[in-house]
Amino acid sequence: MPVRIVESKQNARLKELRKALSAPGRGAGALVGIEGPNLIQEALRAGLRVATVFAAQGSERLLDALKLPPETEILELPKKLLDQALATETPQSIAALVEPPNWSWTQVLNQNQEKVPLVIVLAGLQDPGNLGTILRSAEAFGATGVISLPGTVSAWNAKAVRASAGSVFRVPVISSEIDECIPRLHAAGLTIFATLSRAAQEADSAGLARPVALIIGNEGNGVPGALAARADSTIAIPCPGPVESLNAAVAASVLLYEASRQRAAHKGNTRHERGVR
Repeated sequence: MPVRIVESKQNARLKELRKALSAPGRGAGALVGIEGPNLIQEALRAGLRVATVFAAQGSERLLDALKLPPETEILELPKKLLDQALATETPQSIAALVEPPNWSWTQVLNQNQEKVPLVIVLAGLQDPGNLGTILRSAEAFGATGVISLPGTVSAWNAKAVRASAGSVFRVPVISSEIDECIPRLHAAGLTIFATLSRAAQEADSAGLARPVALIIGNEGNGVPGALAARADSTIAIPCPGPVESLNAAVAASVLLYEASRQRAAHKGNTRHERGVR
């Protein structure tokens, strides 16, 4: 597999990597930047096109382990030069430009499958670590997709990608305006819950086995009042301890687990009823 040597920070591909990491997902057809052999391997497993791989000199063993397709461009450069382009405090020796998935509403709502829709709606979530954690929990607990409303950090932010541990490559994520999102969810038959810290229906009695969307708000201000007013109901996680509210990623993860638990119980009850008949 041919390897091209890069010695200048003015290299066009290196500039593209730097831009992809600092301003991810901007512009139609834009590639996204990822860092480290584990994430590159996850992208390959997800079937994404890995356009270019950047490897620091002396990291040939990492390249060999990846088993890259022949069409992937490979650039080798001094580690100092690669480090300058990467976003982490302790940069790894390998990075890549990847073509992100092009998800649709049909996939988010799982309209062509038998799976009951379970959608997370992110309203102004700003911490990329929280977003990545939510994506990882969404995949773990069977969510069908995530909708990003205006003001929410990009799912392709480098920190969000790392926190997702590869789930960002597999969980359908789309961006939407509120005036498009709410009618689409309702038209697909989903019940929309706005999450609140108190004075709301408790999660264990909210009926999350049906098609639902859960709105997760901003870390500091929660779900905006105007958006909560357009939801069908509100939902809260009962906390016996003396805390005012949970971290956004923790709250989303708990609700996703509760939805998964209720769905498993509902499926078990349905099978039992069929057996009795």
